[in-house]
Amino acid sequence: MPAFSGLADPSVVEDCIMTSRTLLIIGHVPSPNTQRLRDAVLEGALSVDAETVSVDARSPFETTPDDVKAAAALVLGTTENLGYMSGALKDFFDRCYYPCLEETRAKPYALYIRAGLDGTGTRRAVESIAGGLGWRAVSEPLLLKGEWQDGFAGEAHELGMLMAAGLDAGIF
Repeated sequence: MPAFSGLADPSVVEDCIMTSRTLLIIGHVPSPNTQRLRDAVLEGALSVDAETVSVDARSPFETTPDDVKAAAALVLGTTENLGYMSGALKDFFDRCYYPCLEETRAKPYALYIRAGLDGTGTRRAVESIAGGLGWRAVSEPLLLKGEWQDGFAGEAHELGMLMAAGLDAGIF
């Protein structure tokens, strides 16, 4: 193990380096295709040989403020519903906004949207709330627009890989 100057016990540093940080995937999955997307994000995150990252996937309804506070980074997944985010993701924000407001500033997050149209209103709504929380987007939102395409799952897989690798590398 390399020498660490100024530290009485280098094992403390080793313990810090190996501490697991959680990537929390919060995905609304009302259909088989949206389930495929959330599963692809999860599989992508798990496919990274990350020594310091654990991955947890939950429904917006199951996610608590404590889950968000404990997570090192988030992936939010929603459908486009009438030009807005899903009611499930809105419920998540309604329950978690104030309890997380002060403790989760600068929390890194990524967003994917399964949009039948263009996803503009959905993106704007999520970014507005995440911005109010002080969260930091680490990538452009993944907009999966129009009719279902099998390639959407591959893009979601890459997003999961990006998030796990970035978290493991300490980029965010």
